[in-house]
Amino acid sequence: MPREVFAKKEASMQILKVAATSNPKAVAGAIAGALEEDGIVEAHAIGAGAVNQAVKAIAIARRLVEREGEAEIKVTPGFIDVEIGGEVKTGIRFVIEK
Repeated sequence: MPREVFAKKEASMQILKVAATSNPKAVAGAIAGALEEDGIVEAHAIGAGAVNQAVKAIAIARRLVEREGEAEIKVTPGFIDVEIGGEVKTGIRFVIEK
């Protein structure tokens, strides 16, 4: 049975898939753009390298999105099960909100 830790999901939420080879600056730009557009975005990462790149991208996106006097972005991590090639793998899911 898949683990779903977030019951609430918005229809317009973008889902970004982050790989170990992803450029954190490029992912940060995608996060910042989605936050400006929708106010919320989700990033999925499977494996230690991908999680590392996702966390770096979120840190960079904070600098792009947060302005003095405004609220900080909110990041909620959790687990997600993803089927890849017939195998179920556990990944990390980051819900990022402005």
